[in-house]
Amino acid sequence: MTDGPNVPRGSTSVPAVGRASVAMRPSQMLQALGDPSANEGAMRRAGGLLVKTLYAALRAVKMYPMANEQVTKAIEDLAQVTSEVLKGGKGMQLLLAGDAFMVNDVRLNLELQNLTAFTQVMGIFRTNGIGEISVEQPPLPRDYQVLLAQLQAVALVKGEPEARFEQLLQKLEQSGIRTFQFAPPRETGEARKSKSEAKEAAKRVYAQGIAVTKDVVNSARMGRSAGLKRVKRVVQTIVDQILTDETSLVGLTTIRDYDEYTFVHSLNVCIFSVALGRRLGLDKLQLYDLGMAALFHDIGKARISLDVLNKAEKLTDDEWRLLTTHTWRGLLILLSMKSVQDMPYRSMVVAYEHHMRTDLTGYPRHVRPREMSIFSKVVAVADGFDAATTQRAYANPVAPAVVLQEMRDNPKRGMDPIIVKAFVAMLGVYPVGTLVMLDTFELAVVMAANPDPEQASRPTVLIVSDAQGNVAYPGIEVDLSATDADGNFPRTIIKTENPERYGIRVGDYFR
Repeated sequence: MTDGPNVPRGSTSVPAVGRASVAMRPSQMLQALGDPSANEGAMRRAGGLLVKTLYAALRAVKMYPMANEQVTKAIEDLAQVTSEVLKGGKGMQLLLAGDAFMVNDVRLNLELQNLTAFTQVMGIFRTNGIGEISVEQPPLPRDYQVLLAQLQAVALVKGEPEARFEQLLQKLEQSGIRTFQFAPPRETGEARKSKSEAKEAAKRVYAQGIAVTKDVVNSARMGRSAGLKRVKRVVQTIVDQILTDETSLVGLTTIRDYDEYTFVHSLNVCIFSVALGRRLGLDKLQLYDLGMAALFHDIGKARISLDVLNKAEKLTDDEWRLLTTHTWRGLLILLSMKSVQDMPYRSMVVAYEHHMRTDLTGYPRHVRPREMSIFSKVVAVADGFDAATTQRAYANPVAPAVVLQEMRDNPKRGMDPIIVKAFVAMLGVYPVGTLVMLDTFELAVVMAANPDPEQASRPTVLIVSDAQGNVAYPGIEVDLSATDADGNFPRTIIKTENPERYGIRVGDYFR
């Protein structure tokens, strides 16, 4: 992850995003949203505000007595936003669909500024076994008072989420509150089939991405121009897949083939960058441009000798200087493409900048004052993570959790702390593909991060061995945040492990 001839040749660098906005009451924000019933965009904005006001109200109820002014204001805001969403006359449905919320069939964007609110409310839904809340008429403040109080109370009940869900319904019935309708998570056979289909779709997208990346790199080596239309189609499918089922595609980045490192690395950086860009609030068109830039970020290495790229020993100073030229060589390759007018300008900038640190002490050296683009900073984080966690000729892979900690805690890496924070939040304390040991002495592979920050150390895992170390395939999926009838956690992660020590190929569990 550090630069220089005497250290592993990874990648570095990343961003500063946004400024703190002036706090506004939801009543003021609603004026700028537009009529939610008018179009999907207005409904998406109103839905995002609904989740944020619900989070604010839950926090207020947790911190203050019901009669407190802060609680009263928070509930009034929540009731007002709910009434706004109901304006279209179709009712209001807040649905938890996988790792996203939907309001009236409109998927809500997960952005940096609403990350905490979304993940906390998702955690409350899952803890209490709630898959959906819907209303037909504007709730009264008292309705919300009772609902929020009961959500706090049932969260303390021992047992499975299903038991808390039943108790919540019972308590609301006893209180005479019939404004809200609830439904459990949609884990039907059809939903499981849909998950399976989504995983297969992700595999197809990944395979297409590898094929196109090979064509791009090999064309650059031969001095030919790659077919940009085909590249754009693949990037578009990657963006679409990330927006619909991020977990499946990110999981495939664990299939790190050493023999095809150049192609796999470029595709993985593309996937990580698009997923991270989504967390940072980029829109769909921006994600397309970011995906293109990420896929082409290392194109300059096509003009570097394979003897240098794959050298196992320490590079000489001359070899290191040659390797660093891949940034400006990449810029020249992109400029020389026949259909250069179709190549986003940002792709050229990223190819040139992605090894610059945020303080510009990386390479290439700048000749006049400049500031790294946000795309370059995002790609630098994705590049550094994938490079450090992958087996290469000159470096052994580092455990994903260790890499994230280093990126977060070592300012010498030159990575923007805000983007790193978003990346850590996206991958979790134990990133997808991490091999962990449980307190039962079973080995497990992390399959998905827990969206609840308070449960970050309890991801969804696939148990791949018994307590005696006997490796199993395909394994058993377990949610480590689930409790038993007594409210205890049956399994807990105690440490990360090296897959090679046990002869485990993590990528096999994602194929």
